[in-house]
Amino acid sequence: MQIRQLVDALSVATQLDASDMSTVAALGFRSVINNRPDNEEAGQPAGASLEQAALAAGLAYREIAVVSGQITPAQAQSFGQTLAHLPAPVLAFCRTGTRSTLLWALDSARSGTDIDAIIGTAAHAGYDLGGWRARLQQAQHGDVAAT
Repeated sequence: MQIRQLVDALSVATQLDASDMSTVAALGFRSVINNRPDNEEAGQPAGASLEQAALAAGLAYREIAVVSGQITPAQAQSFGQTLAHLPAPVLAFCRTGTRSTLLWALDSARSGTDIDAIIGTAAHAGYDLGGWRARLQQAQHGDVAAT
C-alpha cells in the first residue's frame, strides 16, 4: 500500500487489501473510496470483502468503479459528490492511484479549480496529468464527452 496526499481531505493509494483497512483507520483516515471494478485483474480482492473490512475498522466505504481509461464526466462528478459527503480525511484507491487522482482532477476542474493548480497538486503527489490538460479544460467548460 502506497499512500500519497493530494489535498487535506484526500489522499490516494495503490490497491488495498482487506488486511490494510485497520492500518488505514490507524493512520487517521475516516473513509475509503474504491475506484476499481471487481475482476479487473487476477488476484484482486473483491469489493465486498474490502467493504466488510473497512466497516469493521470503523471506516465509511464507497465504491465508484471506473474502468481504466474510460472515466466519464458522471463518474468524476459522483466522485466529487461522494468526497464532499464522506467523513474526512478520505483515502481513494485503484490499481496505482492514477484513476483516483484523475477523478479528483476532473471534478476539481468541473468545479472551477485552476488547471495549473490541479496539475501541480497531482505532480507534487507523483502523478503526471500534463497529458490530460485538454480534458481538464473540457471538464472545466462543461464538456460532457467521456474522458
